[in-house]
Amino acid sequence: MLHDPNQNTLFPKLPDEALQEMQQFGKEIKLNKGDILFNEGESNYNFHVVLSGEIEITKHVGDETRLLAVHRRGEFMGELSMLTGSASIANAKALLPSRVLQVDIDTFRHIMAECSPLADVILTAMAGRTKDVEAQLRQQEKLAALGKMSAGLAHELNNPAAAGRRAAGQLRDNFQNLQNLALQLNSLNKEQLNFIINFQLQATQHTTKFDTLTQSDKEDEVTDWLEDHDISNGWKLASTLVSAGIDAQKLDTLADKIPEDCLNNVLIWLEAALASHGLINDIEQSTSRISDLVKAIKGYSYMDQAALQEIDLHDGIENTLLILNHRLKKGVIVNREYDKTLPRICAYASELNQVWTNIIDNAIDAMDGKGDLTIRTYRENSCLVVEIADTGMGIPPAIQTRIFEPFFTTKGVGQGTGLGLEIAYRIIVKRHKGDIHFESKPGDTHFRVRLPIDSASNSCRKE
Repeated sequence: MLHDPNQNTLFPKLPDEALQEMQQFGKEIKLNKGDILFNEGESNYNFHVVLSGEIEITKHVGDETRLLAVHRRGEFMGELSMLTGSASIANAKALLPSRVLQVDIDTFRHIMAECSPLADVILTAMAGRTKDVEAQLRQQEKLAALGKMSAGLAHELNNPAAAGRRAAGQLRDNFQNLQNLALQLNSLNKEQLNFIINFQLQATQHTTKFDTLTQSDKEDEVTDWLEDHDISNGWKLASTLVSAGIDAQKLDTLADKIPEDCLNNVLIWLEAALASHGLINDIEQSTSRISDLVKAIKGYSYMDQAALQEIDLHDGIENTLLILNHRLKKGVIVNREYDKTLPRICAYASELNQVWTNIIDNAIDAMDGKGDLTIRTYRENSCLVVEIADTGMGIPPAIQTRIFEPFFTTKGVGQGTGLGLEIAYRIIVKRHKGDIHFESKPGDTHFRVRLPIDSASNSCRKE
């Protein structure tokens, strides 16, 4: 919350003399407890000053309603919409029976132009207000981004964790079966035991993947062989045997070495052993995936590392793509066109990752989750360029000049703060002395981020 109920200084307010002077320019509105003064998203171009009571200011962020401030006598609202010409960024509701002075936009402009002492008071208060609101909403934008990232990571981590847990449970059952089956092979001599062990080892080293049609044909062939040799439930064994590269010819070789009355138990043991090996591979892949995600999280946030450091831009982009994979994999094709010869630069790495996240996240929204996302890197004179292109709906020409403005958003109420691209602009232009531009038409939007090599290197040496 921006307003501390115990302190009146966090939000500058108009002194009583200014309030008295302003009353001649506006009309008084009386509100009962719970009455709405204005709602987020409304084109409400009025300046409001609280004369008495309390007005609660809230904003929808995702599914939450967050408290921004509680305004009391002398405190005002509505100036941001008047300055930017955009819809209201918050909601205002009376917490107590209240009186509010409402000044329309034309009258407000007259006050600012003709009434210098009053204008000075208002402008000073507005400057402090705007700074506080921007700081609060930037923090909320970061928290919202963190929330989306956390939700995606939870999903990404859950899949390999669930697969690993499932494989571990099946492996436990398989080991119990293997122990029982091994006891039934006691009638085999040493040479026969060595043969089936070597047969199984060779099969685990030659795991084969076929297309669906080929796999099906080979399973039918192996199933026929198993039925011809009176193997119980042979159809259950066929898939594992075929995946291990075992065909009818290899089964003939096995049958030549094993007594007929032992062949059923040997093949059941062989399938269980091969399946167990496959489950071990599944567990290894699952834990490797989890390890890669943890590594990506640390790389994305540059945990335990200096804020300013020498980096490879591609590492941050790849970590960002991995973090956003839960959104990409639903229908977005990622095309990478990297110049791997680009030099490393010194930068605020975690902040650059926030830029990539904001641009790519917007691109996914613009494509409604389906389309081509192309990321291209190259060198242009003394700058490194990262170009992010999407095949989405494009940015309407009427709003293209405004997309880097603070609080400007085309998303619905509660779906965006209007600070994602503004934050990207600040990080690139003000923090890294680079620039960010875009070109957009339906089906083709390109964002180009240029980062100077020399100034970045100099900053790194100073650090």
